[in-house]
Amino acid sequence: MAIPLNDETADQLRQIADLLEQQGANPFRVNAYRRGAATVDGLDVDVRQLLEQGGLAALTQLPKIGEGIARAIYEIAATGRCSRLERLRGQLDPEHLFQTIPGVGPEMARRIHEHLQIDSLEALEMAAHDGRLEQVPGVGPRRVAAVRAALSTLLGRRTRGRHLGDDGPPVDVLLDVDRDYRRQAASGALPTIAPRRFNPEGKAWLPVLHASRGDWHFTALYSNTARAHELGRTRDWVVLYFSDDQHHEGQCTVVTETHGPLAGRRVVRGREAECTENYRRQG
Repeated sequence: MAIPLNDETADQLRQIADLLEQQGANPFRVNAYRRGAATVDGLDVDVRQLLEQGGLAALTQLPKIGEGIARAIYEIAATGRCSRLERLRGQLDPEHLFQTIPGVGPEMARRIHEHLQIDSLEALEMAAHDGRLEQVPGVGPRRVAAVRAALSTLLGRRTRGRHLGDDGPPVDVLLDVDRDYRRQAASGALPTIAPRRFNPEGKAWLPVLHASRGDWHFTALYSNTARAHELGRTRDWVVLYFSDDQHHEGQCTVVTETHGPLAGRRVVRGREAECTENYRRQG
């Protein structure tokens, strides 16, 4: 008997696989999503029931379901949407995504997105633990604690320092992916998607790169935020989404520094000191 949520979940996983394939992603990642969809298709119990009984661990115990795909399934079950799929389609609306968190209204969601330049629940969880969320105007310690608790439930896992305390890949790797993305984007070598935001003509202008460096997997896109458009930096600010085989996930923004000793150089926002050291080593 068909189980509606399972059917919808498997369909969204297959759509992710198809888009990754069309955009030139690593075949291993493509096949991982297809195998995950096949596992969900074969279940005789609703994935929501599995989550209620055992949380994220109940999903990762299934064949061919790693933690990253399990989180995507959890998000579909909890919110009815999948931010990864929306990002690949160019339809991601972070402000609406953040409003799925209890207590976060439209204005708060807008401030979080524009101040932190993040657009995923995983990135918001990291910001809630490393002090950045509390720097958003109007967000105090009690609100941060509430967001942490809500995201811990929504993302279906206990907080683990090795996920939330890590900065992600080394800055030299991030800068290398940034350089590769901008070079290929400038030459017209990358597939493009049509972002929904700030694109009334529906033009497919936003280049997307999927790349791997060692155990790290990246998706790179120009920033399509209101702030980037306001400052005319949509072809300068590059957002990198990353994950590895140990289930670390995150995102960062690489920009051209406009002042100080790094003026004119590419830097990873929030990791300027590491960038300074990286350039020093390069002479």
